This record gives sequence, structure tokens and C-alpha cells, in this order.
Amino acid sequence: FTSLCHTDVYFWEAKGQTPLFPRIFGHEAGGIVESVGEGVTHLKPGDHVLPVFTGECGNCRHCKSKESNMCDLLRINTDRGVMLSDGKTRFSINGKPIYHFVGTSTFSEYTVAHVGSVAKINPAASLDKVCILSCGISTGLGAALNVAKPTKGSTVAIFGLGAVGLAAAEGTRIAGASRIIGVDLNPNRFEEAKKFGCTEFVNPNDHNKPVQEVLAEMTNGGVDRSVE
Repeated sequence: FTSLCHTDVYFWEAKGQTPLFPRIFGHEAGGIVESVGEGVTHLKPGDHVLPVFTGECGNCRHCKSKESNMCDLLRINTDRGVMLSDGKTRFSINGKPIYHFVGTSTFSEYTVAHVGSVAKINPAASLDKVCILSCGISTGLGAALNVAKPTKGSTVAIFGLGAVGLAAAEGTRIAGASRIIGVDLNPNRFEEAKKFGCTEFVNPNDHNKPVQEVLAEMTNGGVDRSVE
């Protein structure tokens, strides 16, 4: 199973990186290992996995650091549209190469990825739901829990209540924030956002002053953390 992330659209429109076409997009997915290459020991056929566009070789200084996962090996090389082992793509049509996308290329029934760009998951997890963990949910949840790190009882503003914003709201709820203010131009998102921890909402269109001033007045000086 794979889902559509706006990042796929962004790169399809050639607004990110150096345009490289033709290529197979997709990076938010869940799948089952069909086969493994030589030297792969911690994965086997039948394992349930998520592709990871920010892969980890496990050996470089960034992979060993608690502050970053911007792998020196995979973060750069997967942008080149080919495999690391031989600098060639594993996709083709009529004898012509089709390039990889951020090491994942999930808009295909089968894909080939570096072992560091795959994460093993519990097979009990439903692939049609857990697929969004590989980008949208982990982005928002991770930003809240690992970067913003709101303390218990704190006040947090979440700007944008799409999938990433809702995940961020859930992250701040898990962390113990007691007041989570959702900010969005679409009021139709507010009711659903309550399920993810938002306690109140601000629609900038309802005010004749900058939203930061509205938030400052609501919170007697400002929020403790903001996630955009």
C-alpha cells in the first residue's frame, strides 16, 4: 500500500532537487519483502516493512548521533536516482532507464531499496493504515516529541491541521501539553482535530490583526511552543 504525499507532487512539478526524469515517485508506503540481496541479515522475505526516505547506514557520525538522522551515505546518494552499489537504476522500460526517487519509489507494485532505507515493523499492523507512518505521521509526531518537546501543562500552537499538523497535535498531547491551539484557515478541520488533542482553534480570517497577536492575547503573552 502507498499513499500520496504533497512532496511527491512537489517533485513531480520539478520544484525540488535537480529534475530527473523519468522516475518512479512515492515514498509513503507499507509493504512486504519479496527478496533480499547478498549480505542482508536482519531482513528476510515475508517481513513487513516501511520504506524510509531518510535512511540510515548505521555507521556514519550522523547515524551514531542522538541529534540527527541525516545519514552521510544515504541522504545524499538516494537523491541521485540510482542504487549505491553500482550507480545504476533497477527500473527500466523498453530498454531505457527509469530513475529511483529518494531511495523508495513506492508508486510501483515492486520496488528496490537499500537496506538502510527500509524499517521492519510488526506484521500485525495493517499496511493500508501504517503506510502514512513513513512520512506524514512521523514528520509531525517527531517534530513535536523530538524537537519541540513541550513540557507537561504547557501551551502549544499548531499551524496547519492537515495530516502533519494533526500528527504534531497528537505528539504534543502525548507529551502532556494541556492547551493545544490549532490554527487553520479551514474551519471544517476543527472538529476532527479535537480527536488529536486540539483544545481550541483560531481561524486567522476571523480576525483583523496578525495571528501572532491573537495568540498572544489568548495566552497572556504567547505560547510555550509552536509547530508549523
